[in-house]
Amino acid sequence: MSDDWARPVVYFEIQARDADVLTRFYGELFNWNIGDGFIRQIPTGIGGPENGIGGHIRAGNHPGVTLYIQVKDLSSSLAKAVELGGTVTLERFDIPGGASLAGITDPEGNSVTLVQQ
Repeated sequence: MSDDWARPVVYFEIQARDADVLTRFYGELFNWNIGDGFIRQIPTGIGGPENGIGGHIRAGNHPGVTLYIQVKDLSSSLAKAVELGGTVTLERFDIPGGASLAGITDPEGNSVTLVQQ
């Protein structure tokens, strides 16, 4: 390792074939106030980590990026995702001594992991 400091992940992008569909999906699912225009800004939320967000790399069957988004209630968030056109890809599982996770895809097939602390 270098003596330089590690750079945290500080931003994300969701690409959409139909930006209106995904703006509605994410806005309603996570209560995000998403802007208008070609680049639809998503402001940071209350309670986000002070130093930015962390992440990991793992081997898998296909390349891609998955967002991990904290929710208050995993069950109701899964139901709402389906109601908004998403699909449950991984049922709830609990990490011993840690968070509970579940997987969804948005209406265009992008992966999102829901995290309940």
